Amino acid sequence: MEDKALGLLGLMRRARAVEVGADSACDAVKAGKAKLLLLSADVADNARRKAENVSNGRRVLVLPVRYTRAELGSALGLGDCSMAAITDLGFANAFAKTLAEADPERFGETAAELARRNEKAARRKSETQKRADSKRNGKRRTEV
Repeated sequence: MEDKALGLLGLMRRARAVEVGADSACDAVKAGKAKLLLLSADVADNARRKAENVSNGRRVLVLPVRYTRAELGSALGLGDCSMAAITDLGFANAFAKTLAEADPERFGETAAELARRNEKAARRKSETQKRADSKRNGKRRTEV
């Protein structure tokens, strides 16, 4: 595999950070676990409508990629795969960034949005860690 994005999909599969198949991907979106929903280039109209309907009103980005079902499936270690949901924000950000490097006008906006979300999540995690540290050390707020 010379394509970096497809190699990254295989890594996500091994890390269990991707839900593969229409039903599993839609279930991940409904549960709020999916960060990025991938649609193959030759996805059926019914599956495309299903993905759009299930993602409507939720904070998941739907991304039609340039890969066919066979290419996605082989990257994920399956036969064919028309839909996949990435459940880890860091992996979703890396995948979108890789696609944006190859085709900035098509994937640049999605990559920027995922980078913003990833930065926001890192900031929230840092603030939560600081609060937990201050509780452990017995620090108290001083009143002004």
